[in-house]
Amino acid sequence: MTGADPGLFTPDSVTWQMHGDPMMWIAGIRALYLQALHPRAVRGVMQNSHFRRDAWGRLMRTADFVGTTTYGTTEAAERAGARVRKIHRMLTATDPDTGERYGVDEPDLLLWVHCAEIDSYLHVLRGSGFRLTDAEADRYIGEHRQSARLVGLDPGTVPADRAELAAYFEKVRPDLAAGPEAREVDDFLLHPPTHPLLVPVREVLWRRVAQLAYASLPPYAHELYGRPAPAPATSARQLRLTGLLLRRVPARLRWQLPPKHILRAMARLGPGARPAPYKLGR
Repeated sequence: MTGADPGLFTPDSVTWQMHGDPMMWIAGIRALYLQALHPRAVRGVMQNSHFRRDAWGRLMRTADFVGTTTYGTTEAAERAGARVRKIHRMLTATDPDTGERYGVDEPDLLLWVHCAEIDSYLHVLRGSGFRLTDAEADRYIGEHRQSARLVGLDPGTVPADRAELAAYFEKVRPDLAAGPEAREVDDFLLHPPTHPLLVPVREVLWRRVAQLAYASLPPYAHELYGRPAPAPATSARQLRLTGLLLRRVPARLRWQLPPKHILRAMARLGPGARPAPYKLGR
């Protein structure tokens, strides 16, 4: 549709193509595992929400934010960012050891959450067979200085490529630990509350998804959690197989799930806006 607003990322971005992939859901769960290893950051979540009762709601709100900022209009993305910043400004957390009270919108905490998400999206999709060159991976990281700005970060302080992202994780590693809040997140992801009749489904399907997300974490995360993980070669094989299976589900069928960000973007911009990996590398 000529003249329609393409949004912050536009159909020419790496982000536009990547975020339509079904492996983003597993990447989101990996991000939760990784984010929980920053004690100050995860404390801000646990002290300001009923995590076990609303974990699904939190996951869906994150997915809606990612979908809106990726495929929505510029106005919708800016509005979503303003809403997140407003909520964060009102929230604080308390360090149980020192009694220190701090805001959850501290730049260091926002940066950790951002980097854990971007690293997870990139690692899981590339590992599962979504073809990205190193240059395209760098472009993806750089594009997400936009999403960092939306949550309140100065884009100039946010990693812009793989080298800067790796340097950031190396710098922050001494601050990471699997405290009681991280253990609670781990327990929830392995045993989410569900109706008794659905427990067998949880054990057969969900546990495999959570285990795959956990297996895809970096080795230092496995060491902190203290739970074993499959050998890297086994994890890589499982990621690729899962990606192959999920991508066999027709995209149009997957995109019918609410809130239908991609279908709405295609209706706004025309069928040429359809996300597709083959559009990369043109």
